[in-house]
Amino acid sequence: MGSALLRVLCVCSLVALARPARPANVSIGALFTFDSVIGRSARAAIDLAVADVNRDAAVLRGTHLSLVAQDTKCSGFVGTIQALQLMEKKVVAVVGPQSSGIAHVVSHVVNELHVPLLSFAATDPALASAQYPYFVRAARGDDSSQMAAVADIVAYYGWREVTVIYVDNDYGRGGVDALGDALEAKRAKLSFKAPFPPDADQAAIADLLLQVTMMESRVCVVHVNPDSGLAVFAAARSLGMMASGYVWIATDWLAAALDSTRPPNPKAMSLLQGVVTLRQYAPDSGAKRSLTSRFAAGQLNRSATLSLNAYGLAAYDAVWMAARAIDEFLEDGGNVTFSADPRLQQEVNGTSTLRLDALRVFDQGEQLLHKVMLANFTGITGDVRFSADGRSLADPAYEVLNVGGTGVRRVGYWSNHSHLSVSAPTPFQANSSQQQQQQERRLYSMIWPGETTSPPRGWVFPNNGRPLRIGVPYRTTQRQFVSKDSGPDGASGYCIDVFKAAVALLPYPVPVSFILFGDGVKNPSYSDLVNKVANNVFDAAVGDVSIVTNRTRVVDFTQPYVESGLVIVSPVKEKSSNAWAFLKPFTLGMWAVTGAFFLFVGSVVWVLEHRFNPEFRGSPRKQLVTIFWFSFSTMFFAHRENTVSSLGRFVLIIWLFVVLIINSSYTASLTSILTVQQLSTGIQGLDGLLASADPIGYQIGSFAKSYMMQELNVPESRLKELAIDDYAASLQLGPRNGGVAAIVDELPYVDLFLSTNCQFKTVGQEFTKSGWGFAFQRDSPLAVDLSTAILTLSENGDLERIHDKWLNPGQCDSSQGGDVTADRLNLSSFWGLFLISGIACFIALVIFFTRILCQYGKYHQGDGEGGMPPEEFPVRRPERLRSIRDLITFVDMKEEEVKRAIKRKSSNDRRDRSIASSGGASSFSASTV
Repeated sequence: MGSALLRVLCVCSLVALARPARPANVSIGALFTFDSVIGRSARAAIDLAVADVNRDAAVLRGTHLSLVAQDTKCSGFVGTIQALQLMEKKVVAVVGPQSSGIAHVVSHVVNELHVPLLSFAATDPALASAQYPYFVRAARGDDSSQMAAVADIVAYYGWREVTVIYVDNDYGRGGVDALGDALEAKRAKLSFKAPFPPDADQAAIADLLLQVTMMESRVCVVHVNPDSGLAVFAAARSLGMMASGYVWIATDWLAAALDSTRPPNPKAMSLLQGVVTLRQYAPDSGAKRSLTSRFAAGQLNRSATLSLNAYGLAAYDAVWMAARAIDEFLEDGGNVTFSADPRLQQEVNGTSTLRLDALRVFDQGEQLLHKVMLANFTGITGDVRFSADGRSLADPAYEVLNVGGTGVRRVGYWSNHSHLSVSAPTPFQANSSQQQQQQERRLYSMIWPGETTSPPRGWVFPNNGRPLRIGVPYRTTQRQFVSKDSGPDGASGYCIDVFKAAVALLPYPVPVSFILFGDGVKNPSYSDLVNKVANNVFDAAVGDVSIVTNRTRVVDFTQPYVESGLVIVSPVKEKSSNAWAFLKPFTLGMWAVTGAFFLFVGSVVWVLEHRFNPEFRGSPRKQLVTIFWFSFSTMFFAHRENTVSSLGRFVLIIWLFVVLIINSSYTASLTSILTVQQLSTGIQGLDGLLASADPIGYQIGSFAKSYMMQELNVPESRLKELAIDDYAASLQLGPRNGGVAAIVDELPYVDLFLSTNCQFKTVGQEFTKSGWGFAFQRDSPLAVDLSTAILTLSENGDLERIHDKWLNPGQCDSSQGGDVTADRLNLSSFWGLFLISGIACFIALVIFFTRILCQYGKYHQGDGEGGMPPEEFPVRRPERLRSIRDLITFVDMKEEEVKRAIKRKSSNDRRDRSIASSGGASSFSASTV
């Protein structure tokens, strides 16, 4: 037992001797601009973090963490020199830099020397590429997530175009690229980019903002450095750009600038009224409050009261991230060693006087970087852990702030999982992802520039002196719709008046300039006009422009102001009436079945009524006349014979209902034949047109040609382009004389044409549904506002009044238009009624003959013992009546006679049974005696 314990102790001693001893001191570097908004906050936070690490016995046990800080002085060149000097001091990690531009340069240095670079403020998304493996973003989010938040705000308020003002460096350009991608995902776009150099003065910024005022968009996103960003708002205020109608969204630089001093600078707040900004979200916690109070305590003896901003909090966590990674690295037996880079030695041996030989490669840099990526602890900014790509912290989140009065107000949050919400973001969990995605995306109300609470429209007409370029089709026919005019506008017509009336309803002025499109010889191509709008030759197209699928792919249309669709116009000739027109409503089969049913129902009623009703009795001739009279008199409900049997009334009621339907249908069909159907045509509709091989006309410039070729597969050889003025002549010539069999055109044109050409009509039904609208460039907000105005015109009746002003009907009777075809009524439309009537007759006959057979059996029961009274049947047959003749004779008897005979026979039978029983009793008594 003792020897075993001794061996264990020996093994443990050997392991302890094999593990290298922890170094007494480990150095990390800090690289940032000391005298800057971010630097002042970060410097104090880093000092506090290093002190807290050295004070915590659970971290870096026995190893002191030293800090080497270098000032980049807001210069890329100085920052590069300072980074090289920092590397000479054998640091194992660097916290910083704060500038994305410097981070790009320094990342090449740390890649060569294998030193992890933990940046708390460099937010350029390009730094996360594989080109910089030693760059680690310790900030809560980069510009990709921040610009996604900005795009969600833009989409939330329905804005479509954005102007971005940014500093022209790596930080600014990277953010603008991210913003463009985020807006495109929300169907918005960057309409104008306004870059200025990092060293721009107030005059240069003012000149840049003057260009912004000339643009249409009034949604401005400002992505600049916090040290110079307020100069943008100072220039904007001097130009009147902080007034009502503007939207200003600043990225998180503004929140960092405002949070750096307590209380906020009143002068700065006066410049920022109504501005929306973002702040990296850090949940409230005891550790955060403690750090903030300690930071504030260290500022008591200073003239200016500084405060921790979000970047300072991120710098504090970055130090702890490095310290924990170093601790785990040393705990795993890691050793801190540096070696010379052979390539740098070659440079030293040459003619270079730079002290490149002082730079050393951190031999264990890759292992330390791996430990940094495994970070998983709760810091001041929340849960510190890296996302799946291992280059940025997981779950980026921002607070949405609104500047107003003397401070800022939080109006919501944004995270990459819940997006916009009034609820604070929580760490993403797979089992709660669906609930977070379904969370309502909304914000609290805001105060906008100009102290308004209503969200601005976000755009105006550009203040550059150029009105909207409105393309107008130069029509040469049916000029009532739109065409050239000698007035100041240069164009007039129904479409122009509708557009002007809609524009007059807008709450803002719309300067326009009408530009004719076409040569004035023939109507222009409307597809070419729409393409001119899509290609920015025109800002919009106003006229009789049809809304069709291929056009909606390149432009945005307003609400239709005219309902339209393709119809067929065909020549028709008056058809003389004849003496037999009254037979045309029904087909021959319908007439035959109807007549047969009249006779059938009359016969059934006669059978059912013959035994009960004296009016249906008499000589055979009289009864035959009664059947025919009763049958056909029901057609006019003029039958004089009354029905007294229940079955007869049942059949008659159903038959009268059938007669009522047949009469009504006959009357309606005959009326149509004698009026509308006086016109006839060879083409009855679309099917007849497609089945024929005759030429088809269409209007010059109309989409009817492409529709018939692509959708209806009509060969181009059948299609003939015509001006509307040539419609009448071509239709009258006909297909065999060089004309056309029919014309396919839009309904408004056809209505106007038919109003003065009474010899033509539309045939068939309208076979497309579309409308006319005003075409605008894609994502134009004016299209939405004009759609609302067109609906208002329709509701208040102005649209109809404009229509009546320009498109008055001609001398032709419009009631004669429409479909001139009318099919004759056939049996297929009424077989259900005949079936019902036939079933009713069958049921009635079954019941009737069943009752007859029952009576017949009772009537002949006991015929051998009794029979009909001699006065009623003087000739009696001794055998049962079994022949058909006897049955017909029985059926022909009156109902009352049958009942009396059956009743008498029944009483005789009872009397005979009584006598028989009395005679039997007397015989029994006699035999007994």
